[in-house]
Amino acid sequence: MVDLKKLQEEVMANKVRHGFNTTDIALEFCRAHEELSEAFSKHNRGQEGVSEELADVAIFLLGMCEILGYDLEKELVRKVEINTKRVYKKEKTPDGREVLIRVKTDEDP
Repeated sequence: MVDLKKLQEEVMANKVRHGFNTTDIALEFCRAHEELSEAFSKHNRGQEGVSEELADVAIFLLGMCEILGYDLEKELVRKVEINTKRVYKKEKTPDGREVLIRVKTDEDP
């Protein structure tokens, strides 16, 4: 099993070692978005390398969590638990498409 907290620390150590950004969180958001866009572009074009781009996204997320002092593993586990308890219903849009809409329940945070 992967220890995400340890990976966060390794990502940060690598950023420091190579002189990458460790303070400008807005830049990190932009870079993570850039990597996600690259993954989409490769996927959309049927090109190889999608998984590598997604790994880059994860690396940016781990680094951002370390910079901000978040424990990503803890937050992922918490959020998955919340999502499994959510209730959704299908609704039709005015143009006839079906979409899922979350139904508010007493358990929603």
